Amino acid sequence: MKRILFTGGGSAGHVIPNLAVMQELKGQYSIAYMGTDGIERALVASFGCPYFLVDCPKLVRSLTPRNLTIPFRLVQAEHHALAILRDRTPDLVFSKGGYASFPAIWAAHRLHVPVLTHESDLSPGLCTRLAAKKCRFVLTSFPETAKRFPNGKYVGSPIRRSLFAGERRMARAKYGFFGEKPVLLVLGGGSGSRALNEAIRRHLPKILPRFDVLHLCGKGNIQADAPHGYVQRAFENDMASAYACCDLALSRAGSNTVFELLALGKPALLVPLEHASRGDQAENAHYFSQRGLCAELHENELDRLPEALLCLYGNASVRNGLARHKSENGTDAIIGIIRGMLG
Repeated sequence: MKRILFTGGGSAGHVIPNLAVMQELKGQYSIAYMGTDGIERALVASFGCPYFLVDCPKLVRSLTPRNLTIPFRLVQAEHHALAILRDRTPDLVFSKGGYASFPAIWAAHRLHVPVLTHESDLSPGLCTRLAAKKCRFVLTSFPETAKRFPNGKYVGSPIRRSLFAGERRMARAKYGFFGEKPVLLVLGGGSGSRALNEAIRRHLPKILPRFDVLHLCGKGNIQADAPHGYVQRAFENDMASAYACCDLALSRAGSNTVFELLALGKPALLVPLEHASRGDQAENAHYFSQRGLCAELHENELDRLPEALLCLYGNASVRNGLARHKSENGTDAIIGIIRGMLG
């Protein structure tokens, strides 16, 4: 059985698309994963494949002496990855990006193991730019991104098929929503968003008369004494139900989440992460809002959140745009490329 080593991490957005592809290939190939002791390790645990831990350093986007140690720690991580790949002998390495993926890509290139990487954002991240020449193809979620690389190939965003299995009535019952109000789903990313958490809670007196709220707020962020109609979850494994129960969403603008919302036809108010970021979320949000597929709100405008949500809910143009939009699920295209390379 041919062997595939998946890699990628640093955030849930670098792991969950990998899991979408891994699930489709399970039983057909021998699958393993390489990453750090971060969120990717916890998310991959449920898949049940071998996990190889490599302590890869992360660039901090501020002036800090810790960044000075990166070259030395990166060399250690690369040689650790090299030893693992020599022992594991994969036939292919598939990377979803993020700093956690670079040691595996470097080691695969040294050993002449073919590498595929997938870039989710409109503008490629640092790891993708560094790794592109070491890869057979740079697969992309946006057609414009593929044009930036000689080996770029547009495939779309890999989306978990399980997300389409939710049933609205059962999903609403699961969260205790039995009224006539539409449901707002609040997504802050894998660890929650302090800005969104604070804004939604500050405006609940204005929001709850019009919407029931399902708030995925991140670990350690559950608020005591929640009012009626406001349901919190630190993390939700059953995202099919979370999406099925909602009529609109308030979300950060991570590419994977945005593509999921588009594929499911959910109107979204996107609040891109603007600080401690390279600006990728702002680009993602602007790209889709310019095409009439979502609404956009900056963090410094969160004081008008209730009005923005009502405006989105009544926006027939966005709903019509979503109905006409054809989302490409990149999972099938990625699997086709993998099979073509492995024979």
